[in-house]
Amino acid sequence: MSKKTKIHWQSSMIVTVLLIFLIVLISLTITNRINNMEEARSLNRLRVEARNVISTVKTEMLNDSEELELLARVISEYEDMTSPDLWNIIDSYDTVGAISRLELLLPGDIILTTGGNQISSGGNLSFEKEAAQGAHISDREADLVSEGEYVVRNYVPVMRGEETVAMLCGVVELGALPEEITFAPYGNKAAIYIIDAGTGNFLMDTWHNKPEGNIWQLGKREMAPGYDHEQLKQGMINGETGYVVFASETIGEYLYFYYEPIGINRWQLALSVPESVVFESAYFIRYILNIFLVSEGVCLVLYFFWMLHYVRRETSAKQRQLDTIQYIYDVEKLLFNAHEQSENVTTALSKVAEMTRAECVILWISGDCGVKDCYRWCRDGSRTPPDEAAEERFFRGLMRYFAGGTGELIARNAAELKQKLPGVETEKEKICLLSLIAVPVPEMSGGACGVLACFGVPGREMEPGLLRNVDFSFSMFCYNLRSYDMIRLQGEMDILSGLLNRNRYEKDLPVYKEKYKTSLACIYIDVNGLHELNNSRGHEAGDRLIRVVAAHICAAYGEEHTYRIGGDEFVAIAVDQDRKAVYDKCSEIEYNLRQKGIHISAGIQWEEQVDSVDTLIKAAEKKMYQAKRVFYQQAAHDRRNRERIDFDLDKGENDHEDEDSE
Repeated sequence: MSKKTKIHWQSSMIVTVLLIFLIVLISLTITNRINNMEEARSLNRLRVEARNVISTVKTEMLNDSEELELLARVISEYEDMTSPDLWNIIDSYDTVGAISRLELLLPGDIILTTGGNQISSGGNLSFEKEAAQGAHISDREADLVSEGEYVVRNYVPVMRGEETVAMLCGVVELGALPEEITFAPYGNKAAIYIIDAGTGNFLMDTWHNKPEGNIWQLGKREMAPGYDHEQLKQGMINGETGYVVFASETIGEYLYFYYEPIGINRWQLALSVPESVVFESAYFIRYILNIFLVSEGVCLVLYFFWMLHYVRRETSAKQRQLDTIQYIYDVEKLLFNAHEQSENVTTALSKVAEMTRAECVILWISGDCGVKDCYRWCRDGSRTPPDEAAEERFFRGLMRYFAGGTGELIARNAAELKQKLPGVETEKEKICLLSLIAVPVPEMSGGACGVLACFGVPGREMEPGLLRNVDFSFSMFCYNLRSYDMIRLQGEMDILSGLLNRNRYEKDLPVYKEKYKTSLACIYIDVNGLHELNNSRGHEAGDRLIRVVAAHICAAYGEEHTYRIGGDEFVAIAVDQDRKAVYDKCSEIEYNLRQKGIHISAGIQWEEQVDSVDTLIKAAEKKMYQAKRVFYQQAAHDRRNRERIDFDLDKGENDHEDEDSE
């Protein structure tokens, strides 16, 4: 009987693993050696390219300074620094080198810019300080012409004898500075920075494409092994030359960063090159070496597919989170000024519908007696809303539900909603559309100022947290809306009389011609004896007189079209009212006031065809003045008998209320 041979597979596996390890080790060693060579070559190239850029910058600045010195001698010959002839010369130099425009800094910190226009330095520039430094180049400063932009100013003194009469400034706009540097390091694949080592401010940053920010305020960077953030910071502050390698969050690879002093102020020029550019020539060699590592890739295939599934799942979740954040931001932005642009509320509700996949979204804002305002958005624009009474009952049911301390309401169908809101006939009134999520809109001072509700939400989206993310924005909208209405009301209401004021009068006049259908009338009323009453019994008595007259006019013609337009002048507009009724009401006002010892002069103009509202009002005003003259022509009402002007103030304000109640 033959003896079975035992296969010793363990030795083969060990040898295989050792061979794989050896291959990987050799590949990594060679790759590391190539990387070190390429890194040394890159550092040398960075140094050469940086010095070329420095030479370009210094040459530009030197040429600019020489041009400015020549121009300063020309300027010194002019006594009037604002002379048009002078500024024709100055403005012709606006494209010299890196200079964008020229300015003159005069004693008293006055700035003359293009065309000799004068602007204030706003305390940003000091003539004495700049003149004391002579010819110099500033660090990064705010642009006085373009708000939010930064510039560097190349100063040259304008001398007249031994006296500095002005400082000529060559303004270099930092946003346009990259265009002036024609040298493109690394075939335009390297980013160029000019940094003020004293402050850390960027003067030029082609990586972020904006001349603003501060290198130290960007925080510490993740450095490659062997490099230190403090090494970079201290080296630049001390004006040294050096380089570091750090990770870039923007492109996800290492950046090789070289810095060297420019020789202007404490400016440092820096270049950064991505690792992929540094090792561009080594990629082919890496590719050949990676062929030997293919066997290792097989082991990663399953892991790759699992990771792909995981990444897609996580990416989808993250995307949903980002979409939610974007929706919240959009809603907040739309509601910021929605109290002035009401259409923004509907757009914001559509965003909420997108976020929750709802068929319909409604915002109810509560008032003193129920629903004050209602905004809705429905995916089917033709959906007919329920009648106001049904909607009012539904809203009150929601408010009672939330008053119990519950911060949300979720109902997946009409039956569940009816259980949570007893007494609300949702099916009959067609309030509920399949499902509902609702949250109270919190009042700034506590409680709830309304309800935000989403109808027809899919089952998988029944998450009230999405609504709670935006309820504060709707709360701010309610607060802004109430504040806006209050301010608008105060601006259009006469506080003393309670009538609309002249601001509202001027605003309403243009629309009256479009409002009427059959007739339009203007009742122009002036109170007789107000001035005399103020002199004899004080302004408090005059104020009470105004309130009494205003109350009678308002009772007769309504508060919607009644105005106090002056101290003792009132205007009422009667829209589509019978002529006799208009005159009878005015006669009734005159009679009732006369019983209290109050006299008014009234003029009425009633027209069926109104060509001009202004003409209508002027005609009524003219009649009022005629009535006033007739009134004062009577001996009993002669203005010279001022002591005769009197009435019963104690009963004047209350009597009208008594008449109305009767």
